[in-house]
Amino acid sequence: MTHRQIMESLSGILLGMFVSVLATSVVSSSLPKIVSDLGGSQSSYTWVVTATLLTTTITTPIWGKLADLLDRKLLIQIALVISVLSSAAAGFSQDVGFLIGMRALQGIGAGGLTALATVLIADILSPRERGKYMGLMGGIMGIGMVGGPLLGGVITDAISWHWNFFVGLPFAIAAIIVLQITLHLPKAARKVVRIDYWGAGLISVGIATLLLWVTFAGTNFDWLSWQTAVMVLGSLAVLAVAVVVETKVADPIIPMHLFKNRTVVLSVVASVAVGVAMFGTSVFLSQYMQVARGKTPTESGLLTIPMILGLFLSSTIAGRLITKYGRYKGFMVAGAVALTAGLALMGTIRYDTSLVLVAVYMFVMGAGVGMLMQNLVLAVQNILDVSEVGSGTATVAFFRTLGGAIGVSALGAVLGNRITSYLTDGLVAAGIDPSALGGGTTSVPDVSTIPEPLKSIVESSYGHGIADLFLVAVPLGVIALIAVLFLKEVPLGRRSGVEQLLDQEQTGEAAVAGAGTPGAQQAVGQQAATEDADAAPGTARA
Repeated sequence: MTHRQIMESLSGILLGMFVSVLATSVVSSSLPKIVSDLGGSQSSYTWVVTATLLTTTITTPIWGKLADLLDRKLLIQIALVISVLSSAAAGFSQDVGFLIGMRALQGIGAGGLTALATVLIADILSPRERGKYMGLMGGIMGIGMVGGPLLGGVITDAISWHWNFFVGLPFAIAAIIVLQITLHLPKAARKVVRIDYWGAGLISVGIATLLLWVTFAGTNFDWLSWQTAVMVLGSLAVLAVAVVVETKVADPIIPMHLFKNRTVVLSVVASVAVGVAMFGTSVFLSQYMQVARGKTPTESGLLTIPMILGLFLSSTIAGRLITKYGRYKGFMVAGAVALTAGLALMGTIRYDTSLVLVAVYMFVMGAGVGMLMQNLVLAVQNILDVSEVGSGTATVAFFRTLGGAIGVSALGAVLGNRITSYLTDGLVAAGIDPSALGGGTTSVPDVSTIPEPLKSIVESSYGHGIADLFLVAVPLGVIALIAVLFLKEVPLGRRSGVEQLLDQEQTGEAAVAGAGTPGAQQAVGQQAATEDADAAPGTARA
């Protein structure tokens, strides 16, 4: 394909990804006001975000498996429809419960877009070329993450936060039309579709129970209690059964043999750490800006630009250099170092820290995420057989969003406890009854309505509490760094997924003929584990 043909095919995919990011990010700068208007608590604030991450996590591997079995173009269009219609429905929310429900539904569509966009890029481009264009995807995501909060803040201040949920509709319609016109993939041989319902159900129940425990422990019941024992042990038991099921079924949602490969395992470990650091900390930045710094939603969106700028520049530049030189590990190591340093620096902020310093710290953290996030997927795609790119890509994305969901829930619970403690101590020290806050110390306050000296105490408590979250996440950055250091760099292949698939079909390779059988899949996994992919699939065939 010429560069023009590639860009035409990618236009709809990137537009679809932009819609997904915009639908999610457009409300981030308005969440403090939304939750406050709907009378929500700190727990509600956390669950507005966690609900989307939870369903994204659960459905990403399902979409990935469907991508290996069904028409990928139709699947991404369906995911777009689900994502945007649920977002529009959320615009009619009158209470926090309905909003959380619609956000959960939105996550189902986001799971599809997360998995399918990267899989479709692998179809069109060889691993060697993919770096540059995945850097472009990172750039598009950066634009959506910058534009979303800004647009959402302006709409909230000028009209109403309800309208934030409707802005994605025209972009989604355009994406569906552009995909239909520009994305042309050769028809693949028909496959017998066998969806692993048991695996999907068990994984969903296990993860949901774990997240519910993280959210409610410490508030609704003690961390060390019988409720904790029941939820944790029950969750682990269900997930253990899910692992057994995944080793037995013909078409598992998450193929267990992939974990015999060192590259997959290390990428998964790093992805979990990146997910916690990226989602778990950035989610609370708008709360820092609006509650601790007293900024409007529009100003909050503007002030988070440095982090997205760091992500945009590092993702785009690193992607181009990876395509040029065919090396990716060095950029991933640099990204892990920058992420860890950024988290540590953000842990030093307070409610009166210079915003210039905060901007520098956010830029460093964003640059780290930009060099890590897409390249972890690239490393895994490069060593997988073309028949398993969908499942492998979705597996990495699954653990990244799982880390994000657990991170948001856990850090949200930590934040709730820290703020309650800081507020109570500050109010008592000032000789003020904590009930003077009206909603108590657990509701998300609107600082513009709080008189002095209460206002300073609230700002200080939120500034200190949110900074603590970044310090808690620092060890995760170190874990990501260690995982990346142990990754074995494999030369990037020069053949696209479609080229490899057509080659397999035309030559009638025996491996493809038996790819649907557990024995053949296990053989592929064992070979990948023993050789650890000394040469990329595309390179070997070339």
